[in-house]
Amino acid sequence: MTRPIVLLHGWGLSSAVWAPLQHALDPALSVGAIDLPGHGSATPVGPRLEDWADAVLGQLPENCLVVGWSLGAQLALHLAHHHPARIDRLVLISATPRFVQADDWPAAMPAATLAEFRHSFNADPAGTQRRFIALQGLGDGRRRSVLNALGSAVTPADDAHRAALADGLGLLESTDLRNLVPEIRQPVRLLHGAVDTLMPAAAAEWLADTLPDGRLSVFSDTGHAPFLSRPLDCASLIEGFARD
Repeated sequence: MTRPIVLLHGWGLSSAVWAPLQHALDPALSVGAIDLPGHGSATPVGPRLEDWADAVLGQLPENCLVVGWSLGAQLALHLAHHHPARIDRLVLISATPRFVQADDWPAAMPAATLAEFRHSFNADPAGTQRRFIALQGLGDGRRRSVLNALGSAVTPADDAHRAALADGLGLLESTDLRNLVPEIRQPVRLLHGAVDTLMPAAAAEWLADTLPDGRLSVFSDTGHAPFLSRPLDCASLIEGFARD
């Protein structure tokens, strides 16, 4: 059985960010990349995770493999839990159930840091996007090519997109899916960079330990975007999982 593959990108970008991975995947596979609400060409839907998930759900084929990265991984987890009949498997890249730290969740971004990003976005949205992208390349052995790929896929913070981008930052600040994770029954494969400074690998380790069927692959010398830094390796893992 070969499952159709759907790609969900992260905050502030567009589905164009998947181009290197799509190029590395077998062209015989059915692969689609979706713009998140208010990103790229997609219509905004407001600040609720449920509404973002519903907007994506309507574009998913039956029995698909959803590949979610960063914020897209959180949407994939939400969708898998609430619509298990539609999603057969998950690949989660640089994933976390909770993006900001709490007393019982240290493997995340400090809450004050993300709050500062939200404040900064209101004053200087384009500059905030550049800072966020820079964090995604830190520590990566292929930093220059990763940053170039991210920069070419940015959703501009113009009048058409600014409110939705701000909503996306709000989702990163407020979403906590830890209670759902033990109830996700689909097989899940986790891909994470060992030197991801935006989202510590310990978050992916927690997911692998807590998911009923979760397995983790960690890429050395790789930051927050392993599918850009190591597209061939990621493509090989995703292809095998789609055909398993």
